[in-house]
Parts: sequence; C-alpha cells; structure tokens
Amino acid sequence: MTAASSRTLALVSLFAALMAVLGLIPKIDLPLGVPITLQTLGVMLAGCLLGPRRAALALGLFLLAVALGLPLLSGGRGGPGVFFAPAAGYLAGWPLGAAATGALMALLPVGTPRRAAISAFVAAAIGGLAVVHACGVVGLVGIAGLSWPQALAGTLLFVPGDLLKCGLCAAVVHTVARGLPDWGLGGRGAAPTSAPSRR
Repeated sequence: MTAASSRTLALVSLFAALMAVLGLIPKIDLPLGVPITLQTLGVMLAGCLLGPRRAALALGLFLLAVALGLPLLSGGRGGPGVFFAPAAGYLAGWPLGAAATGALMALLPVGTPRRAAISAFVAAAIGGLAVVHACGVVGLVGIAGLSWPQALAGTLLFVPGDLLKCGLCAAVVHTVARGLPDWGLGGRGAAPTSAPSRR
C-alpha cells in the first residue's frame, strides 16, 4: 500500500469515526419525522478538509456501517430500516453533500485562513446544506408522502441551525488553515511553499 493510499484510508476512517462521535450528541425530534442532529456538521467538515472523493468515501463508509446495524446515527439508530424512514433522503444526501462541499472548496480561494474560512462557509452552505436538503425533500415526498410544498416548508425548519453549523465548519477550517498550513483544503495537493498569512 502506498503512502497516499494509506493516508486516504486513515482520513476516511477518521472522518467516519467523527460522524459516529457526533451521533453521540442527543437529537431533537420534530413532528416531521426527521430529527435535528449535529451530524450534518461532519458532512460539511469532511468535504472542506478531505475533498470530494475522500469525503464521499468517508460518508459512504459511515452509512455502510449504519446499514449493517451499528447504532451510529444520533439517538442510537441503525440498521436497514433507517433508509426507509422519512429521514432517508437526508442520509442519502450526505455523501453527495460532502462531495459537493469538497468540490466547491477545491475551487474557492484559500490563500489565507480568513479566505479559507469564508470559502468553507460558502461551500458548506451550498454542498452540506442545499444539496443535502434537496435530497431530503425528495425523500420526504417519496417516503413520507408529503406534497412538495409541505416538504419544502418542513425542510426550512432545519436551515437556521444548519447555517450555524456552516459557521462552526468555517471556524474549524480557519483553525486548521492557521495551525496546519500544509493541509490540502478541499483535497488540494501539497500547499505552496510559502505559508499563508496568519490573518
């Protein structure tokens, strides 16, 4: 196994484990049948820090473990049944959202920690929020039997909290950019030889 593939395996496993840790934080149940959890933050962080391919692999590994019955979702949920519940669309959107976040992060400027944080917020808002919610709405219509207006109105309940998660994601990326300037944000290759400005 090459050093690059070993690093990929380690990072994918690490972020799958991070998703499990975030699942330990209690969920908030809503009448919609979709709980509020902190695990969407893991989707955003994976995309910003790993890039599209590794982020999608990390979320895919996590969901595979859930499908095999491990109670890793917030509230101790797991097993195949969760993929037929009203929240299934959101779960399916996690790898897609992580990949979209990573792809955007790879395109946006990260020359300084401040720019990296702003780019992380934008990438997380579009990938980790908009893409995941779009998949969630499809799931609410197809599985929960809601109408499109009902599903759209329902998913809007999560947006304020998810915007806060985008802010947390940006703060983490800012810290990483300051402390680990060689980290390839968005899956970039090696960082430039000159360290970024510490602003």
